[in-house]
Amino acid sequence: MEGSAFVLYNSNMGTLPSKSSIQVFNLFGESGDLPDVVHCETIASRSILHDWTLAVHRHARLHQVLLVERGGGEATLDGRIHTLKPAQIVNVPIGHVHGFRFIPGTQGWVLTIAAEILDEVLLASEGLRAMLSRSAVLRGTPQIRTTMKQIFAEHAARNFGRAHLLRALSAAVIGLVARELAGESHGSGAAESDLFRRFEALLEAHHLQRWSVADYANALSVTPTHLNRITRAATGDTASHLILNRLIREARRNLVYTNLPVSTIAYALGFEDPAYFSRVYASATGLSPSAFRTQIHGGE
Repeated sequence: MEGSAFVLYNSNMGTLPSKSSIQVFNLFGESGDLPDVVHCETIASRSILHDWTLAVHRHARLHQVLLVERGGGEATLDGRIHTLKPAQIVNVPIGHVHGFRFIPGTQGWVLTIAAEILDEVLLASEGLRAMLSRSAVLRGTPQIRTTMKQIFAEHAARNFGRAHLLRALSAAVIGLVARELAGESHGSGAAESDLFRRFEALLEAHHLQRWSVADYANALSVTPTHLNRITRAATGDTASHLILNRLIREARRNLVYTNLPVSTIAYALGFEDPAYFSRVYASATGLSPSAFRTQIHGGE
C-alpha cells in the first residue's frame, strides 16, 4: 500500500490496550469509509505488519466478514475466545469488540462494509439485521467462498458497473452469512426477534421525525425498559443509541452525496437548530458536519 492510502488503512493495532480502553478504529478513516462501496484486503496484508496479532478493538460504523482459507488461529469476540480453522467464517457486527491471533502464514479474506451500505441492502421486514448483529465463528460454504472471491476480483478492477456489482455481491455475502447464523440458532426468543424486526421497520419509517424511545415503545405496545432489553439482546446497544446512529448515518449520506447546505440537512433531519445538529453530529463522529464534508472532498 502506498502513500496517503497507507495512512488511511494503518490502524496501529499492534499495541494491546487495557480492558478499560478498548480502541475504536475507523478502518478507512473518516474520509474513506463512504466513497467506496466496500473495502477488501487479505488476512495477511494487515496481520503480517503486527506479528499476526490484532489487539482487541472495535469499529463504530463498520461490519466485517472474514473467511479463513488456510491456517487458522484464535478470534476474540466480545470477550470469548474461538478457535479458527480453514473454511470458517467470522462475523463481526458493527461496534462489537474483537481481536485476532493468527498462525503465521494464514491466508484468507476480510470484507468490510460501512453501515450506510448495510442500510441500503437490508430490509427491516426480512429480519437479517438482527441475525447479523451476532458475532460468531461459522462454517464457511462453497457459495460464500465463491462470492467472496468475486467481490475481491471486482473490487480490484475498475470496470463499468463496479459499484452496482459490489453492492449486489456484498448483499449476497451477508445474506449467506445470515443464513448460516440462522441455521445455528435454536429458535428461542422468536417473539423477541419479531419485536426487534418491528422496531427496525418503525425506525426506518420514522427516524426523520425524531421519535424518542418512548414513541417507539408506545407504537410497539411495550415499555421503554423492555424495548431497551430487546435491542441490547439483538445488537448489544440501547434503543436510544440505535436511533441516534440511524440519524447520523442519514446525515453522513447527505453530507457526502448531496451539495445541500448543512442547515438544510439539519432541518430535513428534524432539527430545529442547525447549530444543535452540528453539536450532536460532532459528538457522535468526532467531526463537525462541515469538517467531515471538507475531509471527504479533499478540502475542495
